[in-house]
Amino acid sequence: MTDKDKQFLNRINAYANEKLGDIEPQKTPVSAQLEQLKPVMMEIAKEESISLEDVFIKYMDLATEAAVEREKWLQEGLG
Repeated sequence: MTDKDKQFLNRINAYANEKLGDIEPQKTPVSAQLEQLKPVMMEIAKEESISLEDVFIKYMDLATEAAVEREKWLQEGLG
C-alpha cells in the first residue's frame, strides 16, 4: 500500500470514526453506514476527478488489504 493509499484510507476512516462512532456496525445495515460516508467519498471523487463508485471500490479494496495486513501482523506476533 502506497503512502497516498494510506492517506486515502485514513481520511475516510477518520471521517467514519467521527460520523459512525456511536453506532453498532453489526446492527446497522451496510447501506446505512455507506450513506453516512458518502459526503467524504464525494469530496474525494471531486478532488481526484473520479467517480463516486471508483472511490467506493478503492476504499473497499484498501480496507480489505489493511485488514489482511493487520491479521498477518497479529498472527506473526502470536506465532
